[in-house]
Amino acid sequence: MSKHEQNVIVGLDIGTSKIACVVAEASPDGHIDVIGIGKHASRGLRKGVVVNIESTVESIRLAVEEAEMMSGSEIHSVFVGIAGNHIHGCNSHGVVATKNGEVTEEDVKRAVDAASAMAIPADQKILHILPQEYIIDQQDGIREPIGMSGVRLEARVHMITGAVSSAQNIIKCCNRCDLDVADMVLEQVASSESVLSQDEKDIGVVLIDIGGGTTDIAIFIDGAICHTAVIPIGGDHLTNDLVIGLRTSAREADQLKIKYGSCMVEMIAPEEQVEVPSVGGRQPRPMPRQIMAQILEPRVHELFELVKAELQRSGYQELIAAGLVLTGGSSLLEGMVELAEETFDGLPVRLGRPQGVGGLVDVVSSPIYATSVGLLLYGQRYRQQTPHKHPSQSKQGLFQRMRRWFGDTS
Repeated sequence: MSKHEQNVIVGLDIGTSKIACVVAEASPDGHIDVIGIGKHASRGLRKGVVVNIESTVESIRLAVEEAEMMSGSEIHSVFVGIAGNHIHGCNSHGVVATKNGEVTEEDVKRAVDAASAMAIPADQKILHILPQEYIIDQQDGIREPIGMSGVRLEARVHMITGAVSSAQNIIKCCNRCDLDVADMVLEQVASSESVLSQDEKDIGVVLIDIGGGTTDIAIFIDGAICHTAVIPIGGDHLTNDLVIGLRTSAREADQLKIKYGSCMVEMIAPEEQVEVPSVGGRQPRPMPRQIMAQILEPRVHELFELVKAELQRSGYQELIAAGLVLTGGSSLLEGMVELAEETFDGLPVRLGRPQGVGGLVDVVSSPIYATSVGLLLYGQRYRQQTPHKHPSQSKQGLFQRMRRWFGDTS
């Protein structure tokens, strides 16, 4: 393996509407430069879950080949995102006694293991255990407990589980493209790496990642993730509404949505017209652009109301001083930020664009690549934590973990 290949990190976002593969090169000082991008329409997924393996494999292969051509690198190992309505998150905590009156790495591990020892359904397995804080002898708010004195250590964690079969199918699709899965990351966790600042996480923020098939939610309080949820509505639902309302094909409806779509009627002048292609060889017909907005606005408002209900259900609605950050491809729809501000009673709302990387910044600075770039940043941290292992060299360790999660997938 060449030195160049050892420094390469690859993020693979397997979404409902698109497959995005982003290749980056990591420098010794930890800086990441994007050197290649591949994107292809996703065929074979529904609401974030693989429903056709052959189509998904072909879409992944085409996206990866495009990224390889642009970067001049062979791709062997990827950090891949996972999403879907099967994802569930919950908070838990565990308590252990320290062995020598001082917290060691082993004590922390035992505390986290104790926090994750809870009953989960047989068809679900743990994807992430994300520490929120540690408490030593009733002193809370501790982020790094190792080396501190104390006899009682508590760990508060956010535990994320996913369907065994969904994870297996993603791994299977990657393996059939001759790709090793270095790690599997929840998509909103990955997106948060690239679009949220540490200040926002500290004072409380909601990440809303609006994809093609699902809208993924993550709430951060005091620097740690404390609530995750998935709403099975995304950009594809907006497209389907336009198909019915405009009586055109799905492909044309999607293009019209991207080019002329708006989710606020009042932002469009009444005289604006768009040409709507017909089906069956009929002539295109002109239509007021406001009609598109009248179709899209109720659906987006419905989505934000569902997010608002989820926020109230979580109990953290009073703690999100930094407001909301919208990202994902569908967040680019005109009027999305303004409608969110209106729905969420004046909370600050901004569009989240990926940051923290160099190289082809102009291309990847779109919310479309939030998850892909987040996977690169996650992968860089993964490599720093296991500095002697390149992801493609850690296949055996990964698959031991995969077998523990999902059983043998080979």
